[in-house]
Amino acid sequence: MPDVEPAPEPADKAADKAADKAADKAAEKAASANVKTALRVVEIMEIYAREGRSLTLTELAKLLGAPMSSCLGLIRTLAALGYLYETGRRQGYYPTGRLLAIAQRIAANDPLLERVQPVLESLRDETGETVIFGKLQDDGRVVYLDVVESSNPVRYIATAGELRQAHTNSIGRAILSALPAADRDALLARASFAPLTARTLASREALEAELDISRERGWAQNFGESLADLGAVAVPLTLAGVVYGVSVAGPIHRVESRAADIAMPLRTAIRALQG
Repeated sequence: MPDVEPAPEPADKAADKAADKAADKAAEKAASANVKTALRVVEIMEIYAREGRSLTLTELAKLLGAPMSSCLGLIRTLAALGYLYETGRRQGYYPTGRLLAIAQRIAANDPLLERVQPVLESLRDETGETVIFGKLQDDGRVVYLDVVESSNPVRYIATAGELRQAHTNSIGRAILSALPAADRDALLARASFAPLTARTLASREALEAELDISRERGWAQNFGESLADLGAVAVPLTLAGVVYGVSVAGPIHRVESRAADIAMPLRTAIRALQG
């Protein structure tokens, strides 16, 4: 029996497929452009936080690494929405207080921070050091959710939203020590273990040994492994089935010598929070 060739696809059906493919490609391109725009808006605000001064369009475009035309569109949009204002004719732009007001309203209604913050403040007062509340992300980095700074003139300074590598961070280690083995293995399998200082534990084997010690001891530590002059002690905190971490951090010469004394009120506070 002779082979029968399949009937050719109707022209209208082929055209529909081509149109769908073109539409999908256009949607993907638009989504990518939207992500890039959102990233640049965030970067603009971070540039202002870093520079701390009014910036001209030329300066912003250079610092942002973006074409003048793209930067102009972003600046005009942010100004029209009330997030930037012109400090003087051709003198540049600076953020208004609108972003701060929105951030404060968001923070004021955060149910998690509302529960945790009084404990962080109490720990800060008791230890005299900066206290940090953080969470481990899927990418293996710790994000700081809240920071209560020490009043000591020489102190560790950090900001909510900062990201740290888990393998060198006391909060990251505290959380890793409390995770189920399968979750911990998945995170460590993707870790780079890049050394940040001469004291960094730069291998999975060394870190896992340290996590075992942390688990037995009841608290994790970082003494000069992320920053040479930083010391920190941290304890895992489980709330609603999610593991967070709380650390007490300060100059290494103050924290390392009294780590056990700092860990005691920290562990007591965490037990109280977990109920």
